[in-house]
Amino acid sequence: MNFILGKKIEMSQMFDEKGRVIPLTWIEAGPCVVLQIKNKEKDGYEAVQVGFEKKSKNIKKTEKGKEYKYLKEFPIFNSQFSMKVGDKIDVSIFKEGDKVKVSGISKGKGFQGVVKRWGFRGASKTHGTKHMWRKPGSIGATDAERVFKGKKMAGRMGGERTTIKNLEIVKIDKEKNLIGVKGAVPGRRGTVVELITYN
Repeated sequence: MNFILGKKIEMSQMFDEKGRVIPLTWIEAGPCVVLQIKNKEKDGYEAVQVGFEKKSKNIKKTEKGKEYKYLKEFPIFNSQFSMKVGDKIDVSIFKEGDKVKVSGISKGKGFQGVVKRWGFRGASKTHGTKHMWRKPGSIGATDAERVFKGKKMAGRMGGERTTIKNLEIVKIDKEKNLIGVKGAVPGRRGTVVELITYN
């Protein structure tokens, strides 16, 4: 299992050897630093903590040795993890053609109605319908006299942790720490994302 933290830069496109257009997202991945390795004897579980993007100011005393803007723990599924505290993780651990799972915070879309948020079709546009085209309609039975939890209604949309699986790495630029992932990844530009591949 390989993993790294990165920042979404932008979407772009490239052409393959057959001249077909491939949409891709550029991610500035790492370098990350191994800050702590947790084990079952001391911590109760096995994981490795990495830091991304070092802070230059406003460093607290409690952050000594971990002066990074972003910290993330990745679980270790075997005790044969070879890295040590202080080791760096960069794009060289990946190769073109790898399948990765990308996680991040999706774009926030504000307060939205049921048509946009849940895909409701709305009421008919004819036969006397007035001001009801995008309304949710009935929201429950009359005997319960309350709205059941989990009911699909209007509310805040987006801004949630989202994971996209089986994305392919199509380009790697080791000099600039860039990874080109085929397709779209969650979040706006500047969103911190996690890339995980299982070998």
